[in-house]
Amino acid sequence: MRSATRQAMEWLAAASTDPRTCKRQWHGDTGVAVLACGRFWDVLSVPEDLGMPALDTLLCIPQPPGPALADTAARRVAFFLPPDPEGRWIGSGIQYAGQGTWLAVPAPHRAAGRLRWLVPPDGTGSLFVPATVELALQVALGRLTGQSSTKRRCPTCGAPTAGARNQSGDRPG
Repeated sequence: MRSATRQAMEWLAAASTDPRTCKRQWHGDTGVAVLACGRFWDVLSVPEDLGMPALDTLLCIPQPPGPALADTAARRVAFFLPPDPEGRWIGSGIQYAGQGTWLAVPAPHRAAGRLRWLVPPDGTGSLFVPATVELALQVALGRLTGQSSTKRRCPTCGAPTAGARNQSGDRPG
């Protein structure tokens, strides 16, 4: 029986035009391989300040999650979705990668440079359900909108930022 990591590696590498080369790239200097979207999965990439709370919401749902990848330098979160040739996602900072696009990914068991798995692939082919991701993004956006009306906070650490106001509307001092 294959380990979960090996199964995840095989599933992810199958999206490559050459799975053996893909696996060699994962074990190489960069630890990254470039894989085609649109065959086994598409990818929805959103800004980190929206993607992290959306992922928190998705992980509370009693449904197996799909893979989620973070690009720490670009401050983005990518959700792996079923392929959809008609996929249309509209919104500020929303990027959708489908057929004809490529994505740099590390091996399922490790981070590589600026890329790290928030939810690594499990090898079963589990993907996020698009309608569920959309709902989680709406919930996250609602929370962010509510927070910004009273105080501005760093999306990473939650600390008040310059120009923040307390509950009474005054600047902290």
